Amino acid sequence: MVSGAPPGRAATGPVLETRGIVKRFGGLVAVNGLSLALARGEIRGLIGPNGSGKTTTVNILSGLHRLDAGEIHLDGRRVDRLRPNEIAARGVARTFQIPKLFGNMTVLENVLLPGHAERARAATRPMAEIQASARRQLDFVAMDRHRHALAKQLSGGQAMLVQIARALMIHPLQVVLMDEPFAGVHPTIREVIMEAILRLNREHGATFLIVSHEMAEVRRLCGRVSVMHDGRLVAEGPLAEVANDPVVLEAYLGK
Repeated sequence: MVSGAPPGRAATGPVLETRGIVKRFGGLVAVNGLSLALARGEIRGLIGPNGSGKTTTVNILSGLHRLDAGEIHLDGRRVDRLRPNEIAARGVARTFQIPKLFGNMTVLENVLLPGHAERARAATRPMAEIQASARRQLDFVAMDRHRHALAKQLSGGQAMLVQIARALMIHPLQVVLMDEPFAGVHPTIREVIMEAILRLNREHGATFLIVSHEMAEVRRLCGRVSVMHDGRLVAEGPLAEVANDPVVLEAYLGK
């Protein structure tokens, strides 16, 4: 893994930071005082047992859930009061554990959606350039040959690859949030996903936060992991270290 600031940008603080964020659903506190800081160009893993608050955290960061307390800062600016489309416009992309594509649209049409949204905000790039970018992103994840297929015809792994290509259409891209990108995916497609993450990180300095239970992939991709349990951050550091932390072992295995 190669990490660092994107070309031409100085690494002057975290690109994404949460400060004591809290999210409640009725009497359940799903995220409880969580503080994270992602360095520019970092690939960070977010791990923990089921129900620990990982997906809720990603939903908060992408604007799908509103905070009950705390703050989120992107590139030094507060964003927790923004809507999902506004957060995406500032460079935050995401994928879902269960791919969310428009089934009756083609693969290419799905990938073009962020480009259409970009032009609706401000037509700074010509449509021809956006279309060429969509083809590049599909080629990047080895899906360009399927560009005319309907999304509903894809396998789960192929749909995940299209989600990634669509996420890469966010312009300019700063942070990619990925929720269980390897779950139930064929090993060949896992390799394509991992290579896409590493290449995007290496060549463009993109920052990733990856929620995953797949420790082999986390070990390969992530220099550091953050461990959640009961909505709280309980450990942080290289996977080899936190895997032997008694608090982490208790969270996964019980007392």
